[in-house]
Amino acid sequence: MKRYALLVALIGLSPAAAYAHSCPVLMGEIDQAMPTASLSESDRARVQELRALGEEQHKAGDHDASMSSLEEAKALLGL
Repeated sequence: MKRYALLVALIGLSPAAAYAHSCPVLMGEIDQAMPTASLSESDRARVQELRALGEEQHKAGDHDASMSSLEEAKALLGL
């Protein structure tokens, strides 16, 4: 019974771990799009600010906030 409970717990945590690891993927998408993006200076600065904030939040373990910041940056980039 303990093995079953452990297995269920590990399976339940897997999506959270996968979600947490998508932050670097989003950062890479933003980094790849920035050189060719046609943005106003204020939008470019905002994307850079959100990208940096998302990385800080990711490193601090706040993956929900990181994903939110990075998705907002992607939206400004039109991704």
